[in-house]
Amino acid sequence: MALKYRTRRRLSLLVLVLGLPAYIVVAISAVAWAEARWGMMPWWGAVLTYLVLGVLWIVPLKPIFIGVGKPDPDADPPEQK
Repeated sequence: MALKYRTRRRLSLLVLVLGLPAYIVVAISAVAWAEARWGMMPWWGAVLTYLVLGVLWIVPLKPIFIGVGKPDPDADPPEQK
């Protein structure tokens, strides 16, 4: 079932305001836990890990963000004079 434009806009705002900061905390905590358990990663490993984690959050949420910045396709067209 496809989400309506208005619902996608609200969900995307909710994800960006609440979900993304929570994901950042979880990702940093997971990396810190892994480094405490197995030792420090080399600098290139840390960069690669943070790059992967930085892109990974958008994969399941991509359908919510598609087309959010465009005008509402379901809205009535503006009246012309």
